[in-house]
Amino acid sequence: MPKTILEFEKPIIELEQKISEMKKLSETLDIEDEIKSLEEKIQQLQDQIYSNLSRWQIVQIARHPERPYTLDYIQKITTDFIELHGDRYFGDDKALVGGFAKLNGETVMVIGQQKGRDTKSNLYRNFGMMNPEGYRKALRLMKLAEKFEKPVITFLDTPGAYPGIEAEERGQAEAIARNLFEMSKLRVPIIVVIIGEGASGGALGIGVGDRILMLEYCWYSVISPESCSSILWRSWDYKEQAAEALKLTAKDLIQFNIIDRIVPEPRGGAHRNPDQAAIILKEILIDELNKLKKIKIDKLIEMRIQKFLNMGVYLE
Repeated sequence: MPKTILEFEKPIIELEQKISEMKKLSETLDIEDEIKSLEEKIQQLQDQIYSNLSRWQIVQIARHPERPYTLDYIQKITTDFIELHGDRYFGDDKALVGGFAKLNGETVMVIGQQKGRDTKSNLYRNFGMMNPEGYRKALRLMKLAEKFEKPVITFLDTPGAYPGIEAEERGQAEAIARNLFEMSKLRVPIIVVIIGEGASGGALGIGVGDRILMLEYCWYSVISPESCSSILWRSWDYKEQAAEALKLTAKDLIQFNIIDRIVPEPRGGAHRNPDQAAIILKEILIDELNKLKKIKIDKLIEMRIQKFLNMGVYLE
């Protein structure tokens, strides 16, 4: 049972607590039928709630503090992970982790943004907000993967690139732009997975790939609902309306061909069953990698560039 309970989850949690209490009583009373009935009611309630979530509610799930982060997925779906550090220019950005690992026996380069679980670890990880050295570290690792002809998998989960003045002084915009350019022509398969928040250029800086996967209860947008609200209405009070207007959920983005595949989450979201979420994601990653490996690299790069050129609607 999650420690953090979202408002719309409360009816489910209340029933689960009731079942937990009844199971203790079942040692002395014959109430198995009542317990089974309540369990069925929970499933029905979950189906009802999670099939009618607003976009703002999906944003809340994506930000759930118990949701699996990059290192959780790396631990659960890969073996022999060797973390690599530093950008060879300035320092080691703790908001980004990466290194070689084995997925289903095959060596891959895994790279992703990492948040913390509490105040101390969030400060250490800078709340998942990367500095320029983070993007340069990511690029260094991708170039290393290219050198050894190993596929790249990136995990996106950030509220945005770090907006501090020191980040701008060290070339934040250039670092992100350089990654977009280099990833577009990297000579290995790239799979991008949005596992939580995908905000603005902070996410896109490691988000160019052959296949863009997105977990069911995530958001991916040029701006967060709160920032959009503050710009348009000069107040954060309209964040729910902003979320609706931005169309930032997986169901929205697959219609616009921004993402290629929705990764189903366990009933109630990945934070309710991280192990099951990892199993589902692992199977899909293996499937996508096997498909990409069959495509010649020159053709793959051509398809990757064309994929991003086709995004959006414009008039000349």
